[in-house]
Amino acid sequence: MTARWSWFNISSVVVGFAFLYLPIVLLIVYSFNESRLVTVWAGFSTKWYSELFQNQGILDAAWVTVRVAFISASVATVLGTMAAVALVRYTRFRGRTVFTGMVYAPLVMPEVITGLSLLLLFVAINFARGFWTVTLAHITFSLCFVAVVVQSRLVSFDKSLEEAAMDLGCPPFQAFMKVTLPVIFPAVISGWMLAFTLSLDDLVIASFTSGPGATTLPMKIYSQVRLGVTPEINAVCTILIAIVTTGVLIAALLQKRRAFLGNNE
Repeated sequence: MTARWSWFNISSVVVGFAFLYLPIVLLIVYSFNESRLVTVWAGFSTKWYSELFQNQGILDAAWVTVRVAFISASVATVLGTMAAVALVRYTRFRGRTVFTGMVYAPLVMPEVITGLSLLLLFVAINFARGFWTVTLAHITFSLCFVAVVVQSRLVSFDKSLEEAAMDLGCPPFQAFMKVTLPVIFPAVISGWMLAFTLSLDDLVIASFTSGPGATTLPMKIYSQVRLGVTPEINAVCTILIAIVTTGVLIAALLQKRRAFLGNNE
């Protein structure tokens, strides 16, 4: 039975997409506005992009954000993969319930509570806030997302493949690296990308744990927006949208290419 589209369904879809994407379209359009007033169109211009790349404050914040995201995503991927292996392979060990709760807690914990608790921890141990405190905080909350993604792949993994490798004389660690890891590698990469994206987007936790010289790009944008939206903010947001869109398109094309090659084998 084929579902028929009614005017109500079509209108609901149009209104829903307009509500989601019309503000983004307006932001992109006004990033090319000649006027400094973001609500008054004065002609097409790209001068705000050139001024953006001369704004040292935004460039420094972007560089800090990328470094924090790369380091935190890499460390969180390693730790999250190890946690996923422990949860899937070792179903019975002392403290498993506590360990599981600690891994999954950041998923449901409000970011305000996570940021405040980390701030109190760093103050209690007299750890100077800065680049590394933000990085440690991002590792803490992104680790659980990696663990969930990798665990979902490990659950369906055929462990007999790894056992066959060990029967042929391969040590357990080497068997994991040569047999298991290549199979679950797409999930590991997905976890890394998710952790990287979450770190780029974080504002609340970074606001609690940052210090001098560790201002991230979301913090910089938020501090400037509080004083009024400028075309430079529209320009940097447009660049971020373009990067995300390009990444999504590349991932979709690679997935289609892999599916096409798999069907032709």
